[in-house]
Amino acid sequence: STVEAVASRRYGTTAITVPAATASTVEFLRPIPSVALIPLAVLLYGTDLRSTLLLVVYAAFWQVLVQVVLGIQDVDPVAEETARSYGLGTWARIRHLLWPTALPYVMTGVRLAASVALILAVTAELVIGAPGLGARIAVAQTSQAVPEMYALVVVAGLLGLLINLGARLVERRALFWHQSVRGEAAL
Repeated sequence: STVEAVASRRYGTTAITVPAATASTVEFLRPIPSVALIPLAVLLYGTDLRSTLLLVVYAAFWQVLVQVVLGIQDVDPVAEETARSYGLGTWARIRHLLWPTALPYVMTGVRLAASVALILAVTAELVIGAPGLGARIAVAQTSQAVPEMYALVVVAGLLGLLINLGARLVERRALFWHQSVRGEAAL
């Protein structure tokens, strides 16, 4: 299912045809491994940074999309009916009910997407030869510079750690009100 399908079902919009038109495309594209698209990216953009960017965006998009759909589906039906019975309009229900429910999922999707983006960027640079950390690792490996290669792998790991810490910091600031950030036990 797509975001439009869930939103149209929950909030009564008339976008019923959008999910029907996009469901097969989404279900076809989502399971394609991003690494399998490397030859297509090279054909479209050559071996420069645009190829890597295409692969990174493709892989990261699905992480966020899946989490957004899960967040929308997690809206409490009782809370939704209560909001309707109090006469809240569509935008008020989105702001006060959907957004607070879906935001933790969205932030999880962004954090996962950041990690996947790093993995795909390094992989694409290794395979395509696009400039970046992956290409430097490949050059070190082919020139038998083993200490430099290991040092670059450690740098990639540290970069991943920094990306995760940065995403967690953004998550904490965006979700300062959420019980997972405040450390409260779930009721």
